[in-house]
Amino acid sequence: MYCEKCGADNSETAVFCRKCGVAMAEMETRVAARSAMADVPQSRVQSPMSNVQNSSAIEREVFAIAPTMKFVKAGYIGAAVAAILLVGIVSALLSSYVPIWVAVILGLLLFLVPGFYHLKQKFLRYTLTETKLEIDSGFISRNTRNVPLRRVQDVTVSATPWQRLLGIGDLVIDNASDDGGKTMLKNIDTPKRYADELLEQMRRLER
Repeated sequence: MYCEKCGADNSETAVFCRKCGVAMAEMETRVAARSAMADVPQSRVQSPMSNVQNSSAIEREVFAIAPTMKFVKAGYIGAAVAAILLVGIVSALLSSYVPIWVAVILGLLLFLVPGFYHLKQKFLRYTLTETKLEIDSGFISRNTRNVPLRRVQDVTVSATPWQRLLGIGDLVIDNASDDGGKTMLKNIDTPKRYADELLEQMRRLER
């Protein structure tokens, strides 16, 4: 066994180096520790700071909502009724002028209007995390706006008579960000419930 300090060759049973007197047992411990660390994959070796950053980057999701689908469903129903009436009128009164298949195609095209609004609402989402409100929007290009909860000054539920009848409403959020102004979450089902959850999360941050 070679001494790490002076390089002298010692027997396997030597307790101290015959040249410099360093304890051989201490060197064996250091060599074994280095070998064990070399066997650990580098991907598994993380500093305490990286663990803190990873844990802080993950935020709990309080809720994720989208505008109500009641208007879209009503649009589909209206398109279906209009398509049936169109085909019926053409077949009963205008069959000699307009082929039935043309009326059927025109009736199917009526579904494009509620279908467009359906897709538009599918790509609009409001997400509340522990520290911020995220607003994701956009169909072709995606935009994300973040409103820190510490800058929110007031949360108001606004509902017209028609919205109250349908059980929906708007959440109006006043914030003290650089651009200021208001953030509105439009046509939300049970808006008071989500307003209470937002206010509760703001109170938790203040503790």
